[in-house]
Amino acid sequence: MSKKALIIGGGPAGCASVHKLNEIGGWNITLVDNANQLGAGVRTHYYGGHPYTFGPRHFITKNIEIYNYLNSIVPLRDCGDHQFLSYVEQDNNFYNFPIHMDDVRSMPDSDKILSELENASGVEHAKDFEEYWIRSIGPTLYKKIIKNYTEKMWQVSNANQIDTFKWSPKGVKIQEGPRAAFHDTLMSAYPIAKDGYNKFFDSIVDKCSVKLKTNIQSFDIPNKSVYIDDEKYTYDLIISTISPDILFNNCLGELPYIGRDIHLMVFPSEFVFPDHVYFLYYANKEKHTRLVEYKKFTQHVDKNSLIGMEVPSKNGRHYPVPMKEQMLIAREYHKLMPDGVFSLGRAGSYRYLVDIDDCIEQAFELKRIVKEGFENHHPVPIEKWQKIDDINPNLK
Repeated sequence: MSKKALIIGGGPAGCASVHKLNEIGGWNITLVDNANQLGAGVRTHYYGGHPYTFGPRHFITKNIEIYNYLNSIVPLRDCGDHQFLSYVEQDNNFYNFPIHMDDVRSMPDSDKILSELENASGVEHAKDFEEYWIRSIGPTLYKKIIKNYTEKMWQVSNANQIDTFKWSPKGVKIQEGPRAAFHDTLMSAYPIAKDGYNKFFDSIVDKCSVKLKTNIQSFDIPNKSVYIDDEKYTYDLIISTISPDILFNNCLGELPYIGRDIHLMVFPSEFVFPDHVYFLYYANKEKHTRLVEYKKFTQHVDKNSLIGMEVPSKNGRHYPVPMKEQMLIAREYHKLMPDGVFSLGRAGSYRYLVDIDDCIEQAFELKRIVKEGFENHHPVPIEKWQKIDDINPNLK
């Protein structure tokens, strides 16, 4: 007799979990999502015939097994030539993002910045995000390219309110050449198909029962049960990709998130950005954080080009706030989950730096755990997501 599994959420983590449970066999799987389509923010939509996703996501990984898995479902092409630029208003100039030493030397205040870089030290003793970066690159460069961006990104009045920083992907040492370290360590790709990752999401429909536009009224997680349309359903296994506070009616407090407003604009030009530039970042007082030219990802052919502007807002729960207090609360929610209840994905893990490859990797690990028997396993199925020292070991 098949065991019953419930998967909550049809984004990358939920859909990969369907595949992995099917590989084990013996599971009757139901996936529920309150949206009307699978794919969450990575689903491809169209505006004026231009394909776009709510969250522009090229696929980045170090793990060849994860790459091969996704490539077998949605064939991928390399996009390792992509570049990001950041506009600094006080210089009226665009610099590489992450910045590199050629940019620093070209700045009008380069002598001051180079002196501060030479004297920067003591990163290991930093107590918050601001101190970490000032100790890394000095106060001038920090104020120029980091401070304003961080404060509007996380909707805080001062970046020193962010008390974690190990999630920051930019690193301490400024590279001599643009993105050299990136190319050496990561594979970067995007689906060849015009509709992006959609085939990956839609490939689960014959592997489980998919219930879209479905809201779970309430949860009884200790008994692995949910209520839908006033009817109780009980499962042997629950895999949740939504925020863990929802599963427990916010009993320890509601976890904060930052949302996004996306403004779409079509320009009367085949391309708007320079060659190889996919994103433009804005490190000043303007409200938006970045622009994306979607056809750089999708390779859509058109006489016009679609640009997306991202503005941080309270619209949606897209980015878990990287503050230690909240991450510790998320861990307490995870501790409430019994054997057979797992929390995956960016929201489920409550970690900002969880992307498509990490979601898939978690599903791979979930398969291993379920095959072995899931008793006494932590509900976030990969060690690096359950360790508290991935937040900031200096904060006690």
